[in-house]
Amino acid sequence: MLRLVLPKGSLEKSTFDLFSAADLSIVRSSEVDYRATIKDPRITDVRILRPQEIPTYLEDGLFDLGITGRDWVEETESNLVSIGQLHYSKATTNPIRVVLAVSERSGITSVSDLKDGVRVSTEYPTLTKKYFEKNGIKANVFLSYGATEAKIPDIADAVVEITETGRAIRAAGLRIIDTILTSHTELLANPEAANDPEKLHAMKQIFTLLSGTLTARGKVLLKLNVSADDLEKVIALIPSMKAPTVSELHGHAGYAVETVVAREGINTLIPELKDAGATGILELPLSKIIE
Repeated sequence: MLRLVLPKGSLEKSTFDLFSAADLSIVRSSEVDYRATIKDPRITDVRILRPQEIPTYLEDGLFDLGITGRDWVEETESNLVSIGQLHYSKATTNPIRVVLAVSERSGITSVSDLKDGVRVSTEYPTLTKKYFEKNGIKANVFLSYGATEAKIPDIADAVVEITETGRAIRAAGLRIIDTILTSHTELLANPEAANDPEKLHAMKQIFTLLSGTLTARGKVLLKLNVSADDLEKVIALIPSMKAPTVSELHGHAGYAVETVVAREGINTLIPELKDAGATGILELPLSKIIE
């Protein structure tokens, strides 16, 4: 039913890991194969292509559904339907930022310090030209094919580049002076395919699996028993996503408590729960949380 295109390159491994955890494992003959399969009745074809190409291919109807960043949708000015954001990137759950950066030694602290004729190197020429036009600056924008940060100061006066944390840009001796775009990874659809009720329903089901898997990351299910006298003390310790589920045990022998909590801090939470009177504490992994 759905022809799916997935990103190759920096998002490739994290995307494959996400699909595997969502029970949508991607199978291909080798790591360099651009064709793949997913054993799911909703997906008939899978390709792995460069993320910057994906919006255009989706808009042209070569694929029904794909994953790429909002940065490439804006750069290619593609008309697509967003099924939803997927909060993951190459190494973190943070969005990437498309930023304007200059040499740390330049003395420049804002875009208004840049003058007409400024040389700007970037992999995002469309976004960059629009940004400088909006700011009333006539910039000479040059397309970069990589190693963009290294082009300051001999080849360029400024760069427009992506970052998750800013560390690599700072390590190159550059200063970020503005954020042009904040970009999440998105599940995107061809507009005509999204107008097909059957295909749209399948797309939303796939998004449910992927987003539910992301929601479950870093969380665990806690189950425990506690006496009536200690119930409130235990409840006060639990940083649950919502109100914990509390059920009375048979024979009025106390209560069973069940809740979802962040895995971070579980090493101190469990001993505190035991000290407060909890017994039979179980920590269980979660694969999906569907809201």
